[in-house]
Amino acid sequence: MDAIPTTMRAIDPEAPGGPEVLMVVERPTPAPREGEVLIRVEAAGINRPDVLQRRGLYPPPPGAPSIPGLEVAGTIVAAGEGVGREQVGQRVCALLAGGGYAEYAAAPLGQCLSVPDALSMVEAAAMPETLFTVWTNLFERAYATEGDAVLVHGGTSGIGTMAIALGRLFGLEVIVTAGSAEKCAAALALGAAHAINYSAEDFVARVEEITAGKGVAAVLDMVGGDYVPRNLKCLAEDGRHVSIAVQRGAEATVPLFDIMRRRLTLTGSTLRGRDLGFKALVADELARTVWPHVEAGKLKPVIDRTYRLDQAADAHRRMEAGEHVGKIVLEVGAAR
Repeated sequence: MDAIPTTMRAIDPEAPGGPEVLMVVERPTPAPREGEVLIRVEAAGINRPDVLQRRGLYPPPPGAPSIPGLEVAGTIVAAGEGVGREQVGQRVCALLAGGGYAEYAAAPLGQCLSVPDALSMVEAAAMPETLFTVWTNLFERAYATEGDAVLVHGGTSGIGTMAIALGRLFGLEVIVTAGSAEKCAAALALGAAHAINYSAEDFVARVEEITAGKGVAAVLDMVGGDYVPRNLKCLAEDGRHVSIAVQRGAEATVPLFDIMRRRLTLTGSTLRGRDLGFKALVADELARTVWPHVEAGKLKPVIDRTYRLDQAADAHRRMEAGEHVGKIVLEVGAAR
């Protein structure tokens, strides 16, 4: 194993701003703390929270690096106290609280998953954030089970494409919304049961039509605001509404009596600030229930486009333009 340099290339803006603040700088290479490993990063996934952090709207949780990036894939090159040396040399992808846009990143061992031969490093880097998010919210908080119809907004986003893929594996009827006919066609090609163009159709009326008036068992919502009462109209009796982002606003007015009458559940979660124990439990569950499908080549992320680390600004511009289908990934490739 090559010597670990004391400094590394990273993206670490000194102040919030537009994509242009995402310039490569030199930063100290992190040292893995107790229970952590140091990963030589080959690829890092880009997620919407990274954009919010860059704008100054989503600060890192206490103790997290200021360097953005919530998921990486690479090779373990060092182990902190309490981690066996046999981990060094392992190919892994990892969920991070920050630090991914860099040549090296420290990650709790409990948040790492092995990278099988069926995945490239770019594909592996695009897995953790969306996989953890969709699994914990759609399958655990919303209790989606085989045979359920579910509504997922943002059908061609990283979250949406992962929801489609997991839904196919676990027998869900996934109905998605997207903003154009082209994106609807892409979602259908990926395996969505139905795709609704919200720019041209009322998704509430279409869900009623698709489900013959019954409604869906669950809604996975990243929009918030005025979508919430509309989402509730899409739910079947005893339906579950799970909020994971608030792109159109953090407040909503909801019909309480209707919620009571139809026994609806409104819940939601964020992932980044959850404690290490929770994330490790999720990683263990994913390793048991989902990762065998990954190892068999049956579950892969949809990759929209890759960029070099020094093109991070262009990667953020693409995400903000909303034209992507699937995940945008930085190819890092640490110095050897």
